[in-house]
Amino acid sequence: MNKAACLIAIDGSQPCLRALEYAIQDAATRKEAPHIYLVNVQTALSSNVTRFIDGKTVEDFHRDNGEESLAAAKERLGATGLSSSSHVMVGEAAPSLVQFAQEKGCRLIVIGTHGFGTVLGLVMGSVATTVVHLSSLPVLLVK
Repeated sequence: MNKAACLIAIDGSQPCLRALEYAIQDAATRKEAPHIYLVNVQTALSSNVTRFIDGKTVEDFHRDNGEESLAAAKERLGATGLSSSSHVMVGEAAPSLVQFAQEKGCRLIVIGTHGFGTVLGLVMGSVATTVVHLSSLPVLLVK
C-alpha cells in the first residue's frame, strides 16, 4: 500500500475543488507529500444511444467530458508541484472510485459533498454515502 497516496473524486463542482484544497493544505503538513490521484467517473451512456454511435466516438465523448471536469483541479494541483495524475473512468461512480483507490494502494479517498442533508441525500442517492459504505479505506468528506 502506498501510504502517501490519496484519491480525490473530481466532478468539476465547487465541493470537489474544496476537497482538493483541503488535500493540498494537508499535504503541506506531511513529512512525505502524497501522490494525488484526481479521478473523474463518467456515467456510461445507455445502450439505446451507443448502438447508433461507434465506439471511438463514445470513448472520445467520455474522455472529453472527463477532461473538462478535471481541468480546474489539474490546473490548481499543477501549481503546487505535488506528484499527481489524472484519470477518467466510465461506470458507476462509487464502486469505480473504491476499486481504483484499492488497486492503486491509496491510504485515503477524499470527496467533496454538496451538503444536501440527510433527507435529500437519501432520496437522491449520494456517491459519497455509497463510497463510505463500500470502502474499507478511510473516506474524508469535505463540505
